[in-house]
Amino acid sequence: MLTNIPYNHPRAGSLHIREMLVEGLRNGIVAHEGLIAHGRGEAFDYLIGEKTTKEAVKAMKSAVALMLLAERKTISVNGNTACLCAKEIVELAEVTVARIEVNLFHRSVKRETAIEKLLIANGAKNILGVDSRTSVNIPKLMSDRRRVDPEGIYEADVVLIPLEDGDRTEALVNMGKNVITIDLNPLSRTARKANMTIVDNVIRVMPKMIELAKQMKKMNKSKLKRITHNFDNKKNLAISLQCILNGLKAN
Repeated sequence: MLTNIPYNHPRAGSLHIREMLVEGLRNGIVAHEGLIAHGRGEAFDYLIGEKTTKEAVKAMKSAVALMLLAERKTISVNGNTACLCAKEIVELAEVTVARIEVNLFHRSVKRETAIEKLLIANGAKNILGVDSRTSVNIPKLMSDRRRVDPEGIYEADVVLIPLEDGDRTEALVNMGKNVITIDLNPLSRTARKANMTIVDNVIRVMPKMIELAKQMKKMNKSKLKRITHNFDNKKNLAISLQCILNGLKAN
């Protein structure tokens, strides 16, 4: 981790995140391509002022409600998410009683194992999807992401997939699953194919979802259902895009 970043540097937060990802690359957790993907998202983050919008909070509340209502939910984890939010992934899984499954596009047992070790170091007890010889395939998906654990993503009714690629999102929705994604780009295929899209930085989203989940666990099912029923992802994406356009105009 870079230690000589001045605390008052205007890009201090972003620089620390970049260094976390570079360290994750050195430790075999993050793929080289993950650094490129992060840069793309960071550009959109600039345009929303690097802060969580009201619309993102609405989406988070709906996502948490959906997870709390689900009988079987799984949090899908890739290298970038594990590197940036390992502790938060574990805590969110505990609060919502969700399973955690490693699922990678650039897949190798070495990377899967490195991610598993990181998650266990942050308190996880059981990680699915690592060197699995009993995996099953998501229909009509050709990438290595198609291989999933039969007790995790494959049987889940709700899947949270932060920092995702669109083909698996679409394939999971076609399987009848409710897919929640975190994506700073409201124009991406992932954002548009998911059932619920949180247009925000995963670094900010995960702690907020934990906070909301702790509060919302006290709600009855009818109230949780109203929250999910009133959510419109197309409207959510349109408002999120307008926030970005406002950011462009302001600059």
